[in-house]
Amino acid sequence: MELLLQRVLALGARAAVAGEFTQRAYLNDKLDLAQAEAIADLIDSGSAQAARAALRSLQGEFSARVHELAEAVLLLRLWIEAAIDFPEEEIDFLADRALGERMQDVRQRFTELAETARQGALLRDGLTVVIAGRPNAGKSSLLNRLAGYDAAIVTATPGTTRDVLRERIAIDGLPLHILDTAGLREAPDEVEAEGIRRARHEISRADRVLFIVDAADPQAVAAIEDDLEHMPARIPLTLVFNKIDRSGDAVKVEAGQGGTPRVYLSAGSGAGLDGLRQHLKDCIGFHPPPEGALSARTRHIDALRRARGHVETGHELLTMGHAGELVAQELRDAHQALGEITGEVSSDDLLGRIFSSFCIGK
Repeated sequence: MELLLQRVLALGARAAVAGEFTQRAYLNDKLDLAQAEAIADLIDSGSAQAARAALRSLQGEFSARVHELAEAVLLLRLWIEAAIDFPEEEIDFLADRALGERMQDVRQRFTELAETARQGALLRDGLTVVIAGRPNAGKSSLLNRLAGYDAAIVTATPGTTRDVLRERIAIDGLPLHILDTAGLREAPDEVEAEGIRRARHEISRADRVLFIVDAADPQAVAAIEDDLEHMPARIPLTLVFNKIDRSGDAVKVEAGQGGTPRVYLSAGSGAGLDGLRQHLKDCIGFHPPPEGALSARTRHIDALRRARGHVETGHELLTMGHAGELVAQELRDAHQALGEITGEVSSDDLLGRIFSSFCIGK
């Protein structure tokens, strides 16, 4: 195959660049931009639910809902601009009750689509979770329990884990990128010191940190406040009290002091693991997707947020009795933001970023 490819290239052909076939389909109006992105999402999907959601978006279901919303915004624009163009009419279109009801309906549809897109983005991007804590707290045991096999070496010797171990699992379709890290302490040697440095680096980039505490060790429990002082303040954190089979604590999930959630479990026996899984889903508001879940990206959510913001501003201007021209401009901006999702409004820079992330050719 390699020789054949070399010969074809020697005769004048060239290798396709990343995303070229899909980009051509988009440029030739075979796909819109959201559908094109769904191809990459389908290829990269990390769970069956994510793959089904990407396939629905590829088939145009997400684009259809965006177009329906854009059409509703367009009708509002027509209503407003008719009032501007025909001010001599006796009827005050801007004060019409039906206009306010239509505005409210559009705002509700934005809310529903934004939530659908947010759940779709969670299916695609998942959550990066770093397991941290002191040596021998049970970090690697917890990783093995969540992964479902012995991904990490577990021994009674402190400092067994030196490097960052990465596993990818799914909880009801939610992809979890789990990182097991070296125990946090004063390193006795250069190798472990590097492992701890890498651990702190990953902690600073996490979506959530599971700080493991040996519940059967009174000294570890007493040192929690001191340990947490060295954690980045901006990173969401959950205290996981492990080894409750030895400490006598009950399986539970509670709010904890200062708003820091606490989960009590045993990585050894598996007790409390379901509570931890549910807690991780609850932290980001993830719900197991129905069969109608759709794939979406962060840029889609941002465009929906901006479009809804323009509609909200337009509604406020209308309620306060401001000039219709201001309301119309807000609705034009909302319509344009929705067009960015499907590619009706786009820039070469945006297209370059999107298609360069595809696999070669596809």
